[in-house]
Formats: sequence, structure tokens, C-alpha cells
Amino acid sequence: MSIFHGMNISGSALTSQRLRMDVISANMANAETTRARQVNGEWEPYRRKMIAVQPNEQTPFSAHLHTAMKRSESKIGNGVKVSAIVEDQTPFKLVYQPDHPDANEEGYVEMPNVDPLREMVDLMSATRSYEANVTTLNASKNILMKALEIGR
Repeated sequence: MSIFHGMNISGSALTSQRLRMDVISANMANAETTRARQVNGEWEPYRRKMIAVQPNEQTPFSAHLHTAMKRSESKIGNGVKVSAIVEDQTPFKLVYQPDHPDANEEGYVEMPNVDPLREMVDLMSATRSYEANVTTLNASKNILMKALEIGR
């Protein structure tokens, strides 16, 4: 195991949380966008996007447990990676605005399925995760610096 293994794990988490914050920002920016893309010649509102995160290495939990119980020197984890950016398939919100250019015959406009409150909660969660990983990275750095000081 490399002495930088913990830093690499924290770095992968920082990268995934940063992408998560970018996707949340895009969702917030498009919360009122009624013409995001064309589907069969019709404009469709913006669909909320989310990231899917998975471990870098697909190892069953039992293998991790067995490794940890033996206290072997093998790697216990390899960090995370973003496997996909997926669209939320919840239905669009219908809002009564008969003067809107995208209103249907009844005066309803399909609005994006972005809930600003949910996005803010997700953003706070991503920010806290990012901060926790920065703290972990700094702790690893400090441990390595103290180890170097021993050699003086």
C-alpha cells in the first residue's frame, strides 16, 4: 500500500463531490427553462440531473470484511468515481400561465422537475462532504509531515 493511498481516496471523493456541485448548479440555473431540447419536434422542459457514484473497484463487502479481520496489508478501498450523470424521470410540473408562449390549449405550461429546496439540500450535503474530505486530506498530509520530522 502506498503512503499516498489515503490522499488518493480523498482526491477521488473531492472530484466526485465537485462534479455533484456543478450538476446541482446547472439544475438551479435551469429551474425555469421550458425549452431545453426538442423531442419529436416538440420542446421539452429541462430535466433535473443527478450523478451516480460507485466504488473504483467492485469488491464485495465480505472481501473487505475478511481483509480487515485478517489485518492484512492489502488495500481496503480505492475511492469512488462518477459512473453516470442521469436524468430524473419524475413528471414535469404543470403551472397555469395562459399568457406564456409555451402554454398548451388549456393554458398550462410544463415546467422543469427541479425543486429549488431539494437542490439546496443536496448542495449543502455535497458541500459538507467536500469539506469532510478536505479535512481528511489535510490530516493525511499532516501525518506524513510529522513522519518526515521524525527523521531529522
